[in-house]
Amino acid sequence: MNNFTNKVAVITGAGSGFGREFARLGASLGMKLVLADVQDDALQEVASELRALGTSLLAQRVDVSRADQVDALASATVAQFGVAHLLFNNAGVGTAGLIWESSISDWEWSLGVNLWGVIHGLRAFVPLMLKAAQADPEFHAHVVNTASMAGLVNNPTTGVYNATKHAVVSLSETLYHDLSLVTEQVRCSVLCPYFIPTGIHQSARNRPPELSDGGEPTLSQRIAHATIEKAVTSGKLSAADMARRTFDAIEANSFYIFSHPHVLAAVQQSANDLVAQRNPADPFASRPGRRDELQALLRATPQA
Repeated sequence: MNNFTNKVAVITGAGSGFGREFARLGASLGMKLVLADVQDDALQEVASELRALGTSLLAQRVDVSRADQVDALASATVAQFGVAHLLFNNAGVGTAGLIWESSISDWEWSLGVNLWGVIHGLRAFVPLMLKAAQADPEFHAHVVNTASMAGLVNNPTTGVYNATKHAVVSLSETLYHDLSLVTEQVRCSVLCPYFIPTGIHQSARNRPPELSDGGEPTLSQRIAHATIEKAVTSGKLSAADMARRTFDAIEANSFYIFSHPHVLAAVQQSANDLVAQRNPADPFASRPGRRDELQALLRATPQA
């Protein structure tokens, strides 16, 4: 896809981070936008900003973990603009801490947004894209699923997040192959960012009350969240930078979209270990002091 003018883009998680920058860039390219987010005030702020620029858009509060709400978004998109040309399955949340300390609510919330949100998006929108492609040889569409470098490596104390993002990478690679069997007009990509200032470290602000733990975070959870917050907020590459890279990848029909290609060395190490049937390499090999610090803190504290 190399012409975005008057094309329709559906963006989940549009109120902040990558989603907001996808929307801004899409608006600058003359696209019609369908913006969805669970945080209505942030969503309306972005919608107001872009409407003031003359952008034609629909803004709808959506919890992507809910199949009925994503189905309603697809119906509203078709009713207002027609079939989507771009789908950004972008909404995401994060939890952290030693994996056995993650509650059922942690798993349900993370899986609901990070994985089921993508599943619902594909189920609701891709059949419409395929039908449009079959009817019109000039119709082209593209799906971008937001995963993470955490979908390619397995750093400690982020097990729930890692599991959801590995699932998104696997699902996206399979989608790529499945689409190639039936059409050349609908393509897909997977976005695998590393630490970029997006606000994901604050995602608990939108955690549903019914999926709240209600208890105090454990030591490992406090340490992990503090580490992630520092890494995310100190990132040099911006969400706007990644939005531009993502649109460039769509134009080039590139499947993998990375923010920090140097991290692929860890992916290579993991693949080498697997093929050689070695135990996983030490993720702290380049920072042994960090491992010592964490071990001293966590082994001095009885673990539940």
